[in-house]
Amino acid sequence: MKRSLEIPLRRHAAVRVPLAIALAALCAAPTPGDVGGCGQTPQALDASAFFTEKDAVDCVQCIDCGYTTDFCVRACSGESSQTAFTAGCALLVQDGQVCLRALEAASCGDYQRYAADVAREAPSECLFCPQEQP
Repeated sequence: MKRSLEIPLRRHAAVRVPLAIALAALCAAPTPGDVGGCGQTPQALDASAFFTEKDAVDCVQCIDCGYTTDFCVRACSGESSQTAFTAGCALLVQDGQVCLRALEAASCGDYQRYAADVAREAPSECLFCPQEQP
């Protein structure tokens, strides 16, 4: 009498499904370099360079979305509207990168709020330092 070496279909599926889920979870996880690991030393974010880059992103978004607010005009003027972070605010390069990526990925609907002259908002990724309360 021959013994079949095949795994019954039910048992085979019961092994494959959890294995596929575990593999998918491992593949979706961030790599150590994505989250600042691998023994990297923290680098301080240069305020002047950050605001120059932010103005460039703001300008491109304003042009792409067709906004002509005073905020957009200043962003496209080449003269950074800000050059320093608030006192006591120590940011890392990664903080600036996250903010810039959020601005680049924003829809025109979101950017309408970000480029408003009155009651301007910002994505949560760009709210670095708490505002001082009077």
